[in-house]
Amino acid sequence: MQAHRYFIVYKPVNMVSQFVSTHEVNLLHQLDFVFPEGTHAIGRLDQNSEGLLLLTTNKKITKLLFQGPVPHNRTYLVQVKNIVSPATIEKLAGGIEISATHGQSFRTTPCLVKKIESPLNLAEVEKPLHKNAENSWLEITLTEGRFHQVRKMVAAVNHKCIRLIRTSIEDIHIGTLQPGEVIEFNENDFFRLLKLNA
Repeated sequence: MQAHRYFIVYKPVNMVSQFVSTHEVNLLHQLDFVFPEGTHAIGRLDQNSEGLLLLTTNKKITKLLFQGPVPHNRTYLVQVKNIVSPATIEKLAGGIEISATHGQSFRTTPCLVKKIESPLNLAEVEKPLHKNAENSWLEITLTEGRFHQVRKMVAAVNHKCIRLIRTSIEDIHIGTLQPGEVIEFNENDFFRLLKLNA
């Protein structure tokens, strides 16, 4: 039996976290890398988000990582419109009501939120803001990942999300990877860095 394979990708903006789709969208198979048959994304980043995406041929990983008894940290860099106040950061960190499916609402679990300087060495993207427009960067570390959760959280405190980059899941970091780049990991390192038990 062939061994499973494990990859990390810097998913670019305007690409979905899938290999096939019935819609006219950019797909993972368009990356400059030949993935083995059966490779799939572990979790997702929406089309307008970018950064760390895990891929594997091992179907058990999604359950281990996202449905296991121990929650796993995911960290995001979030650029928002206007200046974020300390009170708003406190509100986000303490848990906040956001919309969920079927008209329900959901209170987010308390998380780590801090305001940071504009990150260096980020890949250039089309600038959505005028160069003089006020904006803030936040670093948010969550242990849950509801649909569009980070975008909904900042919207709930009246800030528009401009750019959203996942930088790490547990001890796997995007590092110096650029959009579209892929790195392969061996199984032991992948499990160890994600703090998973096989």
